[in-house]
Amino acid sequence: MENRIVFQNYKEISADEIGEALQFAVGQIVRNLDVFTDKFQNAYSVNQFYQPIENVDWTTGFWTGEIWLAYEYALEKGMDAAKQLRRAGEIQVDDFLNRIEKKIQVDHHDMGFLYSPSCVAGYKLIGSEKGKRAAILAADQLITRYHPVGEFIQAWGAMDEPGNYRLIIDCLLNLPLLYWASEETGNTVYHDIAQKHIHTAVSNVIREDYSTWHTFFFDMKTGAPDHGATCQGYRDGSAWARGQAWGVYGMALAYKYTKNPEYISIFHKVTEYFLRHLPKDLVPFWDLEFTDGDEQPRDSSSASIAACGMLEMAKYLEKEDADYYIRIAGQLVKALWDFYAVKDSEVSNGLVLHSTYSNHSPYNTCNHYGVDECNSWGDYFYMEALTRLRKDWKLYW
Repeated sequence: MENRIVFQNYKEISADEIGEALQFAVGQIVRNLDVFTDKFQNAYSVNQFYQPIENVDWTTGFWTGEIWLAYEYALEKGMDAAKQLRRAGEIQVDDFLNRIEKKIQVDHHDMGFLYSPSCVAGYKLIGSEKGKRAAILAADQLITRYHPVGEFIQAWGAMDEPGNYRLIIDCLLNLPLLYWASEETGNTVYHDIAQKHIHTAVSNVIREDYSTWHTFFFDMKTGAPDHGATCQGYRDGSAWARGQAWGVYGMALAYKYTKNPEYISIFHKVTEYFLRHLPKDLVPFWDLEFTDGDEQPRDSSSASIAACGMLEMAKYLEKEDADYYIRIAGQLVKALWDFYAVKDSEVSNGLVLHSTYSNHSPYNTCNHYGVDECNSWGDYFYMEALTRLRKDWKLYW
């Protein structure tokens, strides 16, 4: 692998620190169960504290995923909390089954974000048949957004409007739900749609310099590529940090499910771009356009997502390259643990501070909320990264 980036002055998180971090996370999650068993965490905190919501957002699966990760850890450690966590996970799976059966706020592409860390996880961990049913129904819902003309899954919005004829880089994390559904049912339709979407996304959403578009539009009549844009980054031509991190993890998952050797090369280059644009403490600003000295908020969730992607891809690489990515992931998680992680429940009921959900700029029209707060996926992927560093984790994705 060429152009290897080395952060020589940074330590990796130690086994003791991983244990300490997971012990705190499990305790924090258990403390939250009184409020967040029949309800779900909002996507982002307000003044560092999450408020309860109904199961209506695209982000609610991450909280359930935290419960399952905590359950795994508690069960392995013989903790009394394991039973309570399992029961909370089962209650939330029931809610997800109700949501997909009644089609409550599911007309978008984020079925994987919703149903992989909640219901697929519940099926894999405890054999939940309700989880299996819910996740298959979610996969059925996801493929209704597939466009044969263009060969992609539309992100959001009415399917018959030209202005909505687009995919976004996030969807690479939704596709494992389709591969799982294909394996469980024997129906190759899910698999085939996932394969086509990956090809279309990778061919268009990754720029020549291996930065990534947030959004890519296609011609509704011909399916031809039209243009890239952003609804999350600083400007159309910049690299939105979380989008680049989705690219890192997304390419690892793309290779896992396709075994296309071209995706290894793309992974290396997308990851290199991400690493080359990190500030001194290794935790990115919300857009990779910014670095040390800029008065801009961070997005700590991007570091966790990228670390998970590197740890996943390491499974498929030669030892030297695998060790390189494992080391970098350990350094990113160490930076989060040292400077961004919540270590006092009086400070926050979340796990990781200084994330950014959506920040406006002079060049885009995105919403402004969840800036310099905890957010649910940041907490989830932080726990996933810690879990991956601790053991050979059987992923929910």
